[in-house]
Amino acid sequence: MSVQHRGSEPRSASGEPVRRATMKDVAALSGVSIKTVSRVINGVSTVSDELRDRVTRAIVQLDFQPNLAASSLRRTDGATRQIALLLEDVANPFSATLSRAVEDVARDHDSLVFAGSLDEDPQRELELVRAATLHRVDGIIIVPAAPDHGYLHREIRTGTPVVFVDRPPRGLAADAVLATNTEGAREAVLHLADHGHTEIAFLGDASTISTVGERVAGYRAALAERGLSERPGHVVQDLPDTASAARAVAALLDSDHPPTALFTAQNLVTIGAIQTLQERGLHERVAVVGFDDFPMADLLVPRVTVVAQDVVRIGTLAVRRLFERIAGDDAPPREERVPTALVVRGSGEIPPPGR
Repeated sequence: MSVQHRGSEPRSASGEPVRRATMKDVAALSGVSIKTVSRVINGVSTVSDELRDRVTRAIVQLDFQPNLAASSLRRTDGATRQIALLLEDVANPFSATLSRAVEDVARDHDSLVFAGSLDEDPQRELELVRAATLHRVDGIIIVPAAPDHGYLHREIRTGTPVVFVDRPPRGLAADAVLATNTEGAREAVLHLADHGHTEIAFLGDASTISTVGERVAGYRAALAERGLSERPGHVVQDLPDTASAARAVAALLDSDHPPTALFTAQNLVTIGAIQTLQERGLHERVAVVGFDDFPMADLLVPRVTVVAQDVVRIGTLAVRRLFERIAGDDAPPREERVPTALVVRGSGEIPPPGR
């Protein structure tokens, strides 16, 4: 019995290296040529059933594991049947839903999806894109972190299509599938204002992210539309996680002009805000509308009103567009916007004190 050591070649129980079976070994055992073995592995239909059975038995007997990346280079289309999905954070509910939508469509195209987290790190983006291209993926879907994507010109020119999701490319003409961020944020803040709130704070994640800028613009457009002024200190950005959002809400509540309503522009920020409100017993007195839905939002007390993105549709459109490019579509790049929807549940309908 052989023992597999992580990151090393297989070894026997005595610790001696075990030689991996090769296509030459399979050919010798089955009594066919190496070319026939290759045709069986690649599913060529012209191989007879008798030869296919002989090769398959030899593969099983030798525990042969073909090098799929190498074999793909010998296919007439050069495809590896693999795509890369580079996300902000695979643990984030938005990313998880997006990943599943992409995987469902990729399965229909007999392709595997390899996902990685960029963690808002431009250097990490470069490293993962480089790794993906070295593995000769057929295409890349990316939620970008880098400030400029000109480095992808070469990859696109040499035949690796790239589709951007959630955030548009910068310094590069490429396909993108995005949400209606400005319109969704505007609708959220108008909803709060129409329930009597005049002191509405904005809380968001990294100010360098284009979606945050669009959501701030929607927040400000709604205030202007209702004749409300933006109070100094009521726009708080660069909140990377729930803990920082919780602290920011605490500081706002302790300020000279505490808001009576919060527009939280990202799901982790929303969770952090709710934590502080619950700790202070204010969760039924301070209104909240969040951007992005999240698990259990409809089970909290009060249930959380959100601007929901159709993440499944975003992911589905993006991966379909990618496979169109892989199939040879050379039309000019285009941007698609998927509408958001205000989901009214209770937290956004809390009136201000005295009303």
